[in-house]
Amino acid sequence: MNEKTEKIHEYVKSVLGQGSSHGLDHVERVTRLCETIGAREHADMGILLPAALLHDIGRPVEKEKGTPHEAEGAQIAERFLRSIGYDEDLIPPITHAIRTHRFRSKETPGTPEARILADADKLDAMGAVGIGRTFMRAAEHGGTVNDAVEHFHDKLLKLKDLIHTETARDIARERHEFLAGFLATLEREMDLSSPQFFDPELL
Repeated sequence: MNEKTEKIHEYVKSVLGQGSSHGLDHVERVTRLCETIGAREHADMGILLPAALLHDIGRPVEKEKGTPHEAEGAQIAERFLRSIGYDEDLIPPITHAIRTHRFRSKETPGTPEARILADADKLDAMGAVGIGRTFMRAAEHGGTVNDAVEHFHDKLLKLKDLIHTETARDIARERHEFLAGFLATLEREMDLSSPQFFDPELL
């Protein structure tokens, strides 16, 4: 990391911390995916890496006030990047990428860097890591295994078809296959413990 990227990383660490489905570990994985995909897709890393590091910076505000974190995060990122003297010409494409990264974003990613960030964020919701994060998310919301299963169907199984870049599509195919196989096994095991199979006499 260069000096300014390190400052961004330290700032994100101070705001998000660890210990959640959208904590620093998620941000770092997304950033590493952006590095891999960005290198192959010839992205501008001066835009992509700050956007990746800052993409969830609005999560605490969303949790507190209900404001969409992508919109709030773009504003927070803009203020912070100016405060550290980041290249002014790069700030608008960084905030655009943040504003459009989310699965439910109303705006469409309009630059290569924005599309890569959106892809990397989706990839971290797939595969083994995505499975782990789904159960963390369910626990954070006081949910159950059934809530996690619902999230698989509502979101995660749809992600493969929403990937923008060829590099990310290659990664997504493998992660989707793993996720779908896990879900099929989980639902099969849950069927065996459904009320139709439950016999109180056996307790």
